[in-house]
Amino acid sequence: MRIYYVEDEKNLSEIIRKYLVREGFDVTVFKDGETAIKYADDPVDLWILDIMLEGDINGYDIIKKVKEVRPDAAVIFTSARDQDLDKIIGLELGSDDYLAKPYSPKELILRVKAILRRQSKTQITETIQYNDYDINLTKREIKFQNEMIELTNKEFELLLFFLKNPNTAFEREAILKKVWGDNYYGSDRVVDDLLRRLRHKMPLLKIETIYGYGYRLL
Repeated sequence: MRIYYVEDEKNLSEIIRKYLVREGFDVTVFKDGETAIKYADDPVDLWILDIMLEGDINGYDIIKKVKEVRPDAAVIFTSARDQDLDKIIGLELGSDDYLAKPYSPKELILRVKAILRRQSKTQITETIQYNDYDINLTKREIKFQNEMIELTNKEFELLLFFLKNPNTAFEREAILKKVWGDNYYGSDRVVDDLLRRLRHKMPLLKIETIYGYGYRLL
C-alpha cells in the first residue's frame, strides 16, 4: 500500500518512514507543502499530513486539494498544537484521524493500519433510497432531486453507520468508536459537530436526539 507522508521535520520524517517501510508500506516523503500538493491526484492509499508546514501551503491546503480530486482519500493529520480546534477543523475537512506531537511511531502505525483496514473492507455494491435521497454506497454519492450532495468522508461514514442500524439508539461513545475507530482519543463532541453538519446538508434525514443518551435514525 502506498503512503504519502508530508513532514518538514527531517529527523522525525526519517524515523517514521523507516517504521512504515518496515511494516511493508511504500512510502514517499515530502518535506514541504508546495511539492506535496502537486501530487494530490495520485492514487495513494493514505496521506499523513503535518498541519503546520514551512512555506505558504500547510496541511489544510493539501487536504482540501486532495479531497477535491479524490473525495475518498484517507488522511491522518499530525500537529504540535494539541488543540480541539485543530481536530475539529481536520474532521470537517475530511480527515480520518488526528495525532498530537510528540507521538509514538508505534501508535502511528496502529492508527495507519486501522484506517487502511476500514478502507479495504468490501463496500456494499448497491444504491439505496432514504426518503428522497438516492445513496450510492459504492461510489459514495448522494443525489436529491437530481442534485448532488457533497459529503466529507467522515460525514458519509456517519450516515452509513446510521443507515446500517436504523431504529437503534446509540450512545455518543458507541458512535465515536464505530465511526472513528478504537484508536481515536478525543472529545465525543465531534459526534455532535459532525451530525450537525450532516443534518444541515440532508435536512430530510430523521435522526432523533435522545437527550442525555445519544441518537437514533428513524
